[in-house]
Amino acid sequence: MGKLGKKARKFAKKNLQSVLKRKRKTKALFKKKFSKDEQNDVEEQEDNVSRLSNGRITVTDNVEDACIDAVFAEDDRDEDEDGSDSDGYLSEDSSSPSVAINETENIIEEENASSAYVALNKNIHADLVMKKKKLDRLKKDPEFSKFLESYYGSIQIEETYSDEDDRRDPAQQDENDRSKSQEKPLTGSVIHSWCKQFTEEHSRSALISLLNAYREACHFGAETIGYRFQNSGSFCNILMFMLSNADEIFRRLFQISSLNCRKEGILELKNSSKWNDLKPLVKCYLRSTIFLLNQVNDSEILAFTMTRLRASLLFLAAFPSLLNRLIKATVSLWATSAEVLSSASFLIIKDVATMFGSNHWNTCLSKISVAYLARSRVSEIVDAKRLQFLRDSIVELYSLNVQKSSAKVLASISQLAKMLQWALQTKKKEAVKKICSWEYVNCIDLWVRFISANIHDYDLQPLMFMTIQIINGLAYLFAGPRYFPLRLKCIQWLSFLSSSSGFFIPVASFVLDILEYKVVKEGGRSRNTFNITSVLKLPKYYLKSQNFQEECLLSVLEQLSLHFAQWSYHISFPELAATSLIRLRKFHEITLAENLRRMVKHFIDQVEQNVDFVQRKRDEVPFSPNDYQSVDSFLQLEKPSPQAPFTQYYKGVLEKASQRSSRECGKTR
Repeated sequence: MGKLGKKARKFAKKNLQSVLKRKRKTKALFKKKFSKDEQNDVEEQEDNVSRLSNGRITVTDNVEDACIDAVFAEDDRDEDEDGSDSDGYLSEDSSSPSVAINETENIIEEENASSAYVALNKNIHADLVMKKKKLDRLKKDPEFSKFLESYYGSIQIEETYSDEDDRRDPAQQDENDRSKSQEKPLTGSVIHSWCKQFTEEHSRSALISLLNAYREACHFGAETIGYRFQNSGSFCNILMFMLSNADEIFRRLFQISSLNCRKEGILELKNSSKWNDLKPLVKCYLRSTIFLLNQVNDSEILAFTMTRLRASLLFLAAFPSLLNRLIKATVSLWATSAEVLSSASFLIIKDVATMFGSNHWNTCLSKISVAYLARSRVSEIVDAKRLQFLRDSIVELYSLNVQKSSAKVLASISQLAKMLQWALQTKKKEAVKKICSWEYVNCIDLWVRFISANIHDYDLQPLMFMTIQIINGLAYLFAGPRYFPLRLKCIQWLSFLSSSSGFFIPVASFVLDILEYKVVKEGGRSRNTFNITSVLKLPKYYLKSQNFQEECLLSVLEQLSLHFAQWSYHISFPELAATSLIRLRKFHEITLAENLRRMVKHFIDQVEQNVDFVQRKRDEVPFSPNDYQSVDSFLQLEKPSPQAPFTQYYKGVLEKASQRSSRECGKTR
């Protein structure tokens, strides 16, 4: 084989994938030798050159490693450090005026830290995020996984031997025995006497003892401060008393009304002597309760704790670190728990987002978005209703302040668009796999619901048009019959946006393309039944079954019925339905299954009746097509009437669709 010519070598040097990959590696090596300012200048020049050479903004190389939740990573930080070395124990010595250990005041020093340390922490956090991503990529390597298993196995063996050595140490054993003998027993009578003493005499020492016992109960099994519960009854009594009465106790001590939920009231009290005296008590209760959320597994106890903690959110304004801990714990429970506990968690997240400043608002939005997308990283949706509940919760939270949240929505939609553009340009396997995933699909579904819920009250048309372009690109990229569930979702999104906004979005062509799917041969019914809405890509054997053909036709008729029902009273309905009727008649002629022919014929008859109805009414009107006001009011008086023929047909289609969906869900259980 002869040598390549000059032009061929030049083309290969610029465009071959192996050459580009090698260039990226060498580029990364040389970048390390530049300072930060020089590196930014070089990158800026390269971006400008690429824009000028192509005449448009191109997708950069880092899109290949981009994540859908990357736009939320900046605000999704674990700022839950307490800033205090104290164990939360309150001194029961009555001579101590401050009641608490001095270390509890260290959080003030941390809150007044210099901006230099804050910037340093941000840089460290960014480095940790990058290292975590590299470790996540390494986990996919089977050889690295084997190395980790062998490494951790040796560590566990060493720890076992060290534990055995500790157990064999008699001095350590004697010390443990002495500490156990010094523990104060907590019986039901002791707790009852403390409760009675505080209720009747408002004894400060009794309240401190109750708070220490409550802390011991919340940390039960994790650590101890010198108490020992005699039975489960005393354990439950202290938990119930403090959770039921703590908010009322602290409000009475601070003279705050139960109707007051303004954080400014607590911030004003921070400068008073009463606050310095009572702050350790409040902090002990809040910190213990938040710790309890991560210790208990019983959903009823957690739901009750959430309800009582929600009443005391006002006091968390003075403890930003504890508030961050609470957000992290409630988001985790919201995403992973049952509906009742998840609802209680969401109410706290919602109150935190509205009650506190914009920083906590952004934190709440970012954390619940990341948690929702993390729940979507599955190959098959098992509990669709659960994900719908999480999605609706996020839409409700984002809708509380549309002007603030729309910036995050725009950033997320832009990220989705970049990833889709990268997949369309390169057609790489990894890029396409990221697009055809439940994480990507559920993210689009989330923003479709958000836009539909708020487009009438806010100017969200730019977001809607960007989303429509992404959906159209998704339907174009996955046009084959195996991706029928994904294409059906694209059609449903477009129909939902059209019905909520009132804008006409052409959907019929996407729907009718389903009728042209090429099936190799007709087979019998598939024995392996599954819910088609739980997957994005169908197995090959299912394409040859009669189930697939019926599912396609039923979906076509349902989506066309929805589309035509929205515009059935519009003056241009005859022209809108003309192309669809031609393609449906053609399908009716070539199909062989009698039951499919019957359904298509019935649908064609209903559409033709509505076409004749609109045509007759249109022939009677005196105005011209240029009279837009009269065109918009055409048949608006007849629209609320349920007696129209196509309206009745559409209701029947909806009933059959719901029955079919319930049957499919029952079969898959």
